[in-house]
Amino acid sequence: MIALLHGAVSVKRMDQAVVDVHGVGYQVSIFLSTYYVLPDPPESVTLFTTLHVREDAMQLYGFATPDERAVFELLVGVSSIGPRLALNMLSSIEVAELQHTIAQGDVSRLQTIPGIGSKTAGRIVLELQEKVGGVQVSVGFPVSKMATPAADPLAGDAVSALLTLGYKRGEAEQAVQQVRADATDTLTVEALLKEALKQLGR
Repeated sequence: MIALLHGAVSVKRMDQAVVDVHGVGYQVSIFLSTYYVLPDPPESVTLFTTLHVREDAMQLYGFATPDERAVFELLVGVSSIGPRLALNMLSSIEVAELQHTIAQGDVSRLQTIPGIGSKTAGRIVLELQEKVGGVQVSVGFPVSKMATPAADPLAGDAVSALLTLGYKRGEAEQAVQQVRADATDTLTVEALLKEALKQLGR
């Protein structure tokens, strides 16, 4: 089991990173909050990882904290939820909010996540409601402040992230534009994306 990687970031994408550990590059699947806390190449990073083995592949999944990894492992332990869907859930809703949602049995909120239907949402609550309280998740990632240029590349990044999560372009653009219109302060990409996800979840 590969439980931790410490090395230089070689590649950084919204859903994937490559970490160079003494000349060996480890490809790691990540979710959005991990992406936003990752330094840019070639800075060093520590990722807490879990290895999933299938008949045709071995895939590493990386997280900023061991508690986030614990929530991910709870999710993939639920029948019909694979690693990709678990990452999609963690990208669509903050980890602390996801814990609270499951603990409260809020099936309707879970169903706002792309890929989660009523049966899967009910199964998640049934299997994890008593377990999620055992994981203490730290909230809030340090993200550098970014100015808002006229071309608004932040909105483009947020829309791209929503498309990756399975939302349609029209609804993604509308949600991002609504957040932009309502914002009174300059937003980072992460903050813009989180607010857009709240809009889509209503």
